[in-house]
Amino acid sequence: MQIIFCVEDDENIRELVVYALKASGFAAEGFRDANAFYSRLEQQVPSLVLLDVMLPGEDGMTVLSKIRKNARFSALPVIMLTAKNTEYDKVCGLDHGADDYVTKPFGVMELMARIKAVLRRTEQTKSPQVLTLGKISLDAGRRNVSVDGEDIILTFKEFELLQYFMQNAGLVLSREKIMAAVWGFDFEGESRTVDMHVKTLRKKLGDAGSMIGTVRGVGYKISGDD
Repeated sequence: MQIIFCVEDDENIRELVVYALKASGFAAEGFRDANAFYSRLEQQVPSLVLLDVMLPGEDGMTVLSKIRKNARFSALPVIMLTAKNTEYDKVCGLDHGADDYVTKPFGVMELMARIKAVLRRTEQTKSPQVLTLGKISLDAGRRNVSVDGEDIILTFKEFELLQYFMQNAGLVLSREKIMAAVWGFDFEGESRTVDMHVKTLRKKLGDAGSMIGTVRGVGYKISGDD
């Protein structure tokens, strides 16, 4: 059975979410702060984490950053729960490595649908582990990217963007498709977000960055010829 951890300091919300998860067929546990969550995480890695941004002590963004920097937990799906609803907050959370972003107040049915969608995407991206295209090699298991044998340091979303491109080599991918696949859902400003990440990804890939071509008026395509 899949188990989901809910890190939320509001007891009423936490208990409601845990109850809804169990009613939907998941195992679930709730934690009021980062310390309690870390202690349990060392004992068991869940299928997914629901993480509130505004926590007492260590905030959710800090917790998320620590998860993504730890090789053992780096691929752990995380959905942020927060009262913040601005585009900047969403982009910030997603760029820190969140798989989705749900704002309060939220409906239980919507939350369950988001959870199931993230879990499906996680399963779909588990294989193959190693992708090679031209000079670029991407190891999904180790979350490592190299160009001509030299390791390249990418942010969480840059890595997922490159992985999506390489999984669809030769295909023209619209900004909307890229946004849905890499960030999980659409929101205002998706074109700027995608374009910004493509720009930084190309720069980090060096000469191999030219493999990511712009298809005017549509989106992007990666090919094996750099």
